Formats: sequence, structure tokens, C-alpha cells
Amino acid sequence: MSARAWRGALVVAGRELGAAFDSSIAWVATIAALLATTSVFMNGFFLAGKLDMRPLFELLPLLFVLYMPALSMRSWSEDLRSRTFELWMTLPLPPGAIVAGKYLASIALLALFLAGTLPVVALLVWLGDPDLGRIASGYAGAFLLGATLLALGSFCSALSADQIVAFLSAAFASFVLVYLGEERVVAVLDGALPGLHLGSFLSEHLSALPPYQSFLRGSLSLGACAWFVGLALLFLALSTRAVRRNRA
Repeated sequence: MSARAWRGALVVAGRELGAAFDSSIAWVATIAALLATTSVFMNGFFLAGKLDMRPLFELLPLLFVLYMPALSMRSWSEDLRSRTFELWMTLPLPPGAIVAGKYLASIALLALFLAGTLPVVALLVWLGDPDLGRIASGYAGAFLLGATLLALGSFCSALSADQIVAFLSAAFASFVLVYLGEERVVAVLDGALPGLHLGSFLSEHLSALPPYQSFLRGSLSLGACAWFVGLALLFLALSTRAVRRNRA
């Protein structure tokens, strides 16, 4: 995109971020997600007594398959329902810039959620000497996973004027994308079709869980980063195509 388009995308992002907080959806979803995550983690932390944030990061995929669709479900569905979609299309911006702006607003909400977990890091540092490198790697993986699921949610939202439909379709697609890499799912699929090793194939090439888990091991793999970034860009491109189709 041109510099003008990027400036327009930032304006769109600011407008969308303000609208999200005005509607209280962002506040409720973020606070609920933070309370659920930190309470479960702290309960396990005091029982185990280990200065390790991996249990918290392991909770995030399950949380994200609900939280990310909740953040992204209104990005286009609300405009399609309220007929403000046509207003967006009258702006002197290409559809890709508007898609990018809405996506940047949802990314800001993801960053806000992750920032809300930083007191846990402060607590671990106060109590001892945790592995900050592995913690940073975990945050990088969480951000990339969340950003990818937000892009998927944007695409689902562009396909339906009903926010509930957008949420459910994004949540289902996110669950499939993540949990095709879960060990028990892989084992069931491999056992059902032992000659094809379908579960292992889907886990290795489609699921977001294996590349995410590489970050939890402290590995900032360029391959894993490229996997998440490439998939997010694909979903954003599909969102832009859906927006162009709706405009026509």
C-alpha cells in the first residue's frame, strides 16, 4: 500500500478502537479473558511453586479460540448489518487499507490483553529468577497466534452480516486450526487411517499448535514466524477479496 493508504489505515484503526471501547465489548471480553487466564494460572502456580510462565501460555490457545473471534466478530458484520458498509466504501481508500485499519485495531486489543498479564512476570521476578528469554519467546508466540486468529476472524466477519454467525464460524475454524495439532487428536486420526498418517500430516502442515509450542520451548524459529505471518496475510487477503465482493 502507498503511504497515503497506510495513513488512512491508521485513521480507520483509531476509529475502530474507539468504537470497540464505546460498545463495551472490548472491555468485557478483555477483562473476562484476563481474569480467567490469570486465576487458573495463579491457582496452579501456588500449587506447583515453579517460576515458570509456560502453564499460562499453554492456556492461551484454548482461550484464544473464543477470545479472538469475540474481538473480531463485529469488524465487518456490524457494518454489513447497519448498512454503514457503504459509508466505508465511499472513503478515498482502497478496501485493503480499510481491512488493514480494522485489523490493526484488533491487534491493539490483543496487545492490551497481553500487557495485562505482565504483572505475572513482575511477580515471578520478585519471587526469584525466572527464564526471561523463554518468557519473551512465549509472548512472541502468543502474539503471533492471536494475530493469526484475528485475521481469520476478520475474514469470517466479512462473510456474514450476523455477528453470532461470524463468531461461531471463526471460533470453529480457530478450534480446528489449533487443535488439529493436539496429541490426542493426532493419535485418533492416525489410528483411524493408519496407512495415511492423516493426523500427523495435518498437525505438521496445517495446525497452529506445533509452531506455537516451539515458542514455548524458547525457540524463536524463523520458520514458525513465517508460518504465522504468511497465514495471517492470507486471511487478510481473503478478507479484502470478500469486502470487494460485498461492495460489488
